[in-house]
Amino acid sequence: MADSTESRTAPPFDTAAGDSPPQDAYLQKRTLRRGSAGPLLLTGLGVAYVVSGDFSGWNNGLAQGGFGGLAIAALLMGVMYTCLVFALAELASILPTAGGGYGFARRALGTWGGFLTGTAILIEYVLAPAAISIFIGDYVESLGLFGLTSSWPVYLACFVVFIGIHLWGVGEALRFSLAVTAVAVAAVVVFAFGALSDFHVSALNDIPADASAFGSSSWLPFGVLGIWAAFPFGMWFFLGVEGVPLAAEETRDPARTLPKAMAAAMGILLLLALVTFVAATGARGSAAIQSVGDPLVQALQPHGKPTTVSRIVNYAGLAGLVASFFSLIFAGSRQLFALSRAGYLPRFLSLTSRRKAPYLALLVPGALGFALAAATGDGARMLNIAVFGATISYALMSLSHIVLRRREPRLPRPYRTPGGVLTSSAAFVLACSALVATFLVDKQAAFIALVVYGVALAYFALYSRHRLVAAAPEEEFAALAEAEAELERD
Repeated sequence: MADSTESRTAPPFDTAAGDSPPQDAYLQKRTLRRGSAGPLLLTGLGVAYVVSGDFSGWNNGLAQGGFGGLAIAALLMGVMYTCLVFALAELASILPTAGGGYGFARRALGTWGGFLTGTAILIEYVLAPAAISIFIGDYVESLGLFGLTSSWPVYLACFVVFIGIHLWGVGEALRFSLAVTAVAVAAVVVFAFGALSDFHVSALNDIPADASAFGSSSWLPFGVLGIWAAFPFGMWFFLGVEGVPLAAEETRDPARTLPKAMAAAMGILLLLALVTFVAATGARGSAAIQSVGDPLVQALQPHGKPTTVSRIVNYAGLAGLVASFFSLIFAGSRQLFALSRAGYLPRFLSLTSRRKAPYLALLVPGALGFALAAATGDGARMLNIAVFGATISYALMSLSHIVLRRREPRLPRPYRTPGGVLTSSAAFVLACSALVATFLVDKQAAFIALVVYGVALAYFALYSRHRLVAAAPEEEFAALAEAEAELERD
């Protein structure tokens, strides 16, 4: 996709004070704290994005595909995320900036590709925290904590308290995230020991088969189509792990650290998914947990009576939701920061504080998320919209890896994806399949996401594509590629 001359031109600035050139003054107000995150914090961040999905949500896929259908869907989505993570690890080692997927697609697919990818990522990371805040509110209310009978004060507290921690500093934020994530992961381990002690193979396929469905059986009660319909729920075991590269500008030695942290996080998530899925269904039965909000807790209470282990898991589920909520706020703020800094979105959103936190990129999505949560209370619908945005970004990021491998084979790559374009091609095909599957699960959510996407594209087409900031790291990286290509043609 070719860029217009206007898109490569630096924006008009007033004369800056002092000796700094205007572009330098612009970027100096938009800097993050370097070197705050190492391998452990980044691995924790990758797991934190996802861990709430182990406690709830995935089990709704049992109502779409049964045990066998969800098992195959989760396996295929695990393959997709593993391939995607390996592809993104290579791209992140090439371009370690806060732009993440937007930056990768900007180099490979031009300004339109960059904006399409960045917007899809932003939809995911703005809607998902709003949805999770609703789940946290429901959890707090159901547990009878603080004597609350309404959930909106919990939504407000979540955004105020946790955005406040992010404003304090990225190092403090990531350490908090790691601590809460460790509690949630420990609870999954405790759950596994408790559930596997009451495991029964016959409980796995206890959903009655629909004789009218093609290919239906005890293992595939809703037939072959049920596998496809379960794709979005298989994603819940991994949704969000692709956000680790968004911490690149705040990472020590990102070209080496990011690939290691992403691979470690993905390995942990694959193990957690296997243990959670098999243990929960085998302990209580697929039919009993297919529609409940707390499948792990219900799996430990076969007669509906709480036990010590189920209480531990119940409270730890709240920790898992907090970990994902907290980390997704981080990811959304960094993607918004990068798009704003480059001029794709209003530039004031990328201003940073004295503590190098992108305060407006934290506060504006936070206010929007709280408003959506308080106004609708429909966490499932918002999460489905987030999944729709995620699948678009996965397809475009995988395509970016393929394009860069073909177009720029000599580009220095500190880390190389195992399997090369075969790996990213597998991620691309599966991401497209998951995108179509979202229409099978929630057509309204898919169409809402398309409307939001359309409004954003109209803003870019009519306004911001003519006002991009050439000095932004992602834009400079793409401009360098264009200059090198012109030299080769000459």
